[in-house]
Amino acid sequence: MIIQILKIETWPLIGLISVLALSFNAKAAADSPARGRYETGARTFAGKGVVLELIRKEQTVVIRHEAIPNYMAAMTMPFKARDKTEWAGLKRGDEITFRLHVTETDSWVDGIKRIGTVSLPESKTPLAPKAAAPIANSNPLLYYQFTNELGHAVSLNDFRGQALAVTFFYTRCPLPNACPRLSENFEAAEHKIEAITNAPANWHFISISFDPAFDTPAVLKSYAESHDYDPNHWSFLTGPPEKIRELARACGLIYDPDNGTITHNFRTLIVNAAGHLQMVFPMSGDLSDQIVGQIIKAAEVTNRTIVSR
Repeated sequence: MIIQILKIETWPLIGLISVLALSFNAKAAADSPARGRYETGARTFAGKGVVLELIRKEQTVVIRHEAIPNYMAAMTMPFKARDKTEWAGLKRGDEITFRLHVTETDSWVDGIKRIGTVSLPESKTPLAPKAAAPIANSNPLLYYQFTNELGHAVSLNDFRGQALAVTFFYTRCPLPNACPRLSENFEAAEHKIEAITNAPANWHFISISFDPAFDTPAVLKSYAESHDYDPNHWSFLTGPPEKIRELARACGLIYDPDNGTITHNFRTLIVNAAGHLQMVFPMSGDLSDQIVGQIIKAAEVTNRTIVSR
């Protein structure tokens, strides 16, 4: 667990994150939003692609793969490889075949076989901590303008004085243990808070899409409804691509609009009612109980230090 405190009374919330985690490239090329809710048991698909990166400590292989029939279009994704022996000898540029297994809540690859080698350009240097410094006070996060799933213009200023849980996602993400899990965490946490007697009312969840070309307000509304959301406590936001890219960079996320690739790390951020970053969660498993506990704590923080504008 990673904890970081950041005072943001003027809300440049974000140089938030020189806290970087597993990044991945994901080409948004599916035809419709995917929640990752599948039939009981694993479904298995045959895949072919090229290894772009090996993240050994995460047991993850980043693969630029061809279209996987009956499941997903060609894209670049990180896949968990449970058996270390299968990918121990792999390297960047190896052309491989593999099996992709998908359950309701998880996915992984196995049966990895090297079939050739592809010449790849030098890999991009990850975003350095220096590049993730706080954005200038003249352009604080508080005044970023978005459009929500109802088509209404909103500013993060509208949520001043509320405990916030913020995450980034896109509706077409196909793997159940990636973006869909972020939304499922919020869905479960929302219902758990609402079921608590005398729970605080000053809290809100914010899911920001970094696929604005596809994730229109109508798409976001349909996706939100599939997660049984309460618009009084959960907003799905989109905005101008350049602002999403700017915000993503300020958060330590990397976004490459030139080739349609979305590169991002998994993070759920808790901001308390005084506007301070309270907690940064890595995206791993069911975080709903932790989110509930942190939101209740964040909502109790005094608002006296909030700067009026």
